[in-house]
Amino acid sequence: MARVIWKGAISFGLVHIPVALNSASRSSGTDFDWLDERSLEPVGYKRVNKITGKEVPKEHIVKGVELEKGRYVVISEEEIRAARPEATQSIDILSFIDIEEIPVPFYDSPYYLTPEKRGEKVYVLLRDTLKKTGKAAVCQLVMHSRQHLAMLREEGEAILLMTLRWPADVREVDELGLALDKVKLDKRETEMAERLVKDMSGHWTPADYEDRFSEEIHRLVEQKAAKGQLESVPQAEAKSGEGADIIDLTELLKRSLKGDGKRRSTASAPAKKSATSKPAPKRKTS
Repeated sequence: MARVIWKGAISFGLVHIPVALNSASRSSGTDFDWLDERSLEPVGYKRVNKITGKEVPKEHIVKGVELEKGRYVVISEEEIRAARPEATQSIDILSFIDIEEIPVPFYDSPYYLTPEKRGEKVYVLLRDTLKKTGKAAVCQLVMHSRQHLAMLREEGEAILLMTLRWPADVREVDELGLALDKVKLDKRETEMAERLVKDMSGHWTPADYEDRFSEEIHRLVEQKAAKGQLESVPQAEAKSGEGADIIDLTELLKRSLKGDGKRRSTASAPAKKSATSKPAPKRKTS
């Protein structure tokens, strides 16, 4: 059973769909921790002054944004807290677009949305509507004190929420400077390449692909554990919020179609930047 990491509601016109957010991915790889060879005790990271090489106490560390080489603007914790988006339990739909319009480089992390109590009917309504129209819902939400751009799309019996990278974080292909206009392919090369693709074509079968490295590491871990070289690590449980309630669905849909929902969604949408606006300076986080 997937662990619920967030609870709230999808804002769909004037309708609220109570949902829970579940990660749609899991790590099957191997994480290596640093240990002291002499005692097998965990080894942490020190905050070290890069000029003097001395450790800096936590209370003397501040955060800064580098605007020029070696020149920083210092930002206080109070200023950072004030700039953070207000925490809400709402996934606000901004617009509906064709799924293929969102370029793959924008895709970030996938999550499954599951309906909470009394939200099943309107959840199915949104899921089936997305499927029939071939649309994705572009939305925003605040999760882990960060504002995220995301999309909702139908995925089998569920609604998939895919967080998206902000446009400023996605590089354009033009930045690569490929300059491939002068490359010419003859007909024979093209035909052979197409034939090779056809011969190797098949269907997507996830079971055909395995992470051999992780499997080998897991085998070594099991062997060492059998020899008693095993340490227990306590796991912390994450806290989750409360769900939301819904009211009469038919009436809310009618009011949304009359324009009330459109005005609300538009108010939630971010202001569009002009084509000449410059991107914000790249932030470095610790």
